[in-house]
Formats: sequence, C-alpha cells, structure tokens
Amino acid sequence: MMLNFTTLPPLSLYIHYPWCARKCPYCDFNSHTVSDALSISDRERDQQYTQALITDLQQEVPTVWGRTVQSIFIGGGTPSLMQPEALQQLISQVAALVKLSPMAEITMEANPGTVDQVKFAEFHDAGINRLSMGIQSFDDHLLQRIGRIHDSQQARKAIERAQLAGFDNINLDLMYALPGQTMAEALNDVQQALAFETAHLSHYQLTLEPNTLFASQPPELPGDDLSYEMQTECQQLLADNSFQHYEVSAYARAGKQCQHNLNYWQFGDYLGIGAGAHGKISDASKQCIIRRWKVKHPQSYLENAGKSFMIGGEEQLSSHDIGFEFMLNVSRLINGFATDLFPRHTGLAINHIEKGLKKAVDLELIEWDLHRIKPTERGLRYLNELQAIFL
Repeated sequence: MMLNFTTLPPLSLYIHYPWCARKCPYCDFNSHTVSDALSISDRERDQQYTQALITDLQQEVPTVWGRTVQSIFIGGGTPSLMQPEALQQLISQVAALVKLSPMAEITMEANPGTVDQVKFAEFHDAGINRLSMGIQSFDDHLLQRIGRIHDSQQARKAIERAQLAGFDNINLDLMYALPGQTMAEALNDVQQALAFETAHLSHYQLTLEPNTLFASQPPELPGDDLSYEMQTECQQLLADNSFQHYEVSAYARAGKQCQHNLNYWQFGDYLGIGAGAHGKISDASKQCIIRRWKVKHPQSYLENAGKSFMIGGEEQLSSHDIGFEFMLNVSRLINGFATDLFPRHTGLAINHIEKGLKKAVDLELIEWDLHRIKPTERGLRYLNELQAIFL
C-alpha cells in the first residue's frame, strides 16, 4: 500500500556503544563486557569503534539528506566508559556529516561506577548536554541483588560531580519491584532521587527478560499487587514534587521531557549507528518507511566497517506494521496524541486503525474524540492488552 507523506516526521540519531564493565543479570540489551573486547587498550578500542561509527553514519547520510537531526542519544552498554577524546571526535564528525539543530538535545547514558568529575567535564566540553544515569537504587543491598557494579555512595557522588561539571539536565534511572524490596524502600529511593533536584526521573519495574541470567535463575520478586502499589505510591510522591508524568515510566519537571524518547514514542524517524543499532526512516520519494539494523556483535561490526555487510538487514514496513508500531509507541504517552499525528507520521489515514480504536473505546482502554486519542487509567494499567488490539 502506497503511503501519502505530506511532511516528514522529526529526525533523531541513536548511537550504540556496546561495551560495559559487567553484564547485569537483568539486562537484555546488546552489551558485552570489556574483557570480551579486542586484545588492545581501551583507547585503541574506542578509536577503532569511533571510526567505524563515522563510516556507518557516512553510509546512512544519503537516506536523510538535507533533514535536520533534532536529538542524539548515545546508549549502550555503558557509553561513559568511552574515552573523552574519542567522544569529541565522534560528536564533531556527526556535526560535520548531518544538519544538526543548534538546539539539539545530546544525551549520554552513564554508569555511576565509571565516571569521575574530570571525565564528566570532558563529556560536557565535547557537547553532551544531557546525562541519563543508571542509579537503579540508593540501597546497597538492593544494588547487590541486581548485580550493579556501584554502591549508593558512588551513585550520590556521581550525581553531585555531574552537576559540578555543568550538567543541569540529568535523568536518574530508578527501578522498583526489586528482589525483596519493600514499599518503604521503593519510596525511599524516590525521595533520595528528589533530593538532588534533577530534571527528569525514569521509574520502571524490574522485569525478567528472556536470555538473561535472571530469566534462567529468577530471583523472588514482589507480587503483582505490591508492585502496582509501589508504582502508584511513587507516582503520587513524584506528582507532589512537581514532576509531570508524561510517559508510562517517565517523569519530568516543566519543559524537561526527553525530546529524543518523545520522538520514538510519537513514531518519529531515527538513524541508528553502532553494533546492533536499529533505525526507522520515512522516504517521501518512495512513499514508504524503511527499518534498517546493523550487525550485532562488536567484532563483526568493526570487521565490516564500510562494507555492505555492516548492515544486518532492512525491511519495508507494511501498512499493518506501521499502524501497530505507531500505536505500540504512542499508547505509552499519558496524554495520548493529537489525532492528526497519525497521518502526519505514518502517511496513512486514521481510518486505517479505526477498527482497533473503536474496540479500545468499547473496552474503556482509550478516549477518542475529534482532536485527541489518549489511554484511560485502565488502558495504562493494562497497556499490553491495549497494544495487542492493534497487532
């Protein structure tokens, strides 16, 4: 089915850094310990990988020629392991290869156990203007149970050092429903995060993902009722402290929503470079949407830099896939989406998902009027059931 794009969605860039100090037992991301990396120094590894990323981006640029990149997100793995000079080279080359908005949000994920104040300052000088820090908990016992390499003192010091280095846009990642966690401990984690007066908080439930250590050796987790109570009590605490709940797991102070993630959730376009990175690009000339992904293992990615083999695969999305993926993302937004966003970001008429919308309304999972479609409180609680309607 031919699409009908009159405008193209906003464009972002995702950069994947695949190495970490130690694989967490709950992590299902494409990450590999540094001990599994090439038998070379950290500096040499990062130099090689940075050059491969630049080559990767050079191959991608023709697909978005002339379009402005609104945000960059460097994820992993643990990107804060990266050598600052390699990051400086990467950011400068990105700015040379694409049309980068002067107001672009440039985020880096950071692990508290891998960064000191000097390194934070060097990241800031390189152009990073937003940090996303994987705190997960301020309780040492809970951190040990989920296999984190840092302790609570390191977490607190890392936040303070980042602020002293000049970062005023910081997200803190927190998990709840951790092994053996109580309601009081879940609330205490949020209270400690609030004390730092950061701009953003991601608060999400620990889930046991396939192909992880926790999936094969599951810890004892709080039950569903307690987990839901943790979620709602923590939500209220955040609301009482002027945090806007704008996505299922995301909370922000006024004007501090993560622009990069909002673009994902609103079915925007994004380039993906790096080992295992995925991208989604709308093509106005061919009136289609293409997904492309890169080879997953870092060694293979490095060996094939500049070759067609770097591209792990690509596919053109069907109209059914477009409708489902759009709803899979936007249904996570607390305030939903303007009705005209669907045709603008998919190239399809709203009647393409009308059957699913009507069913979701009948089940009291969404509210739908001429101007806006948004999940109900019931829809947010039973999000999987809402999303499955459009599958």
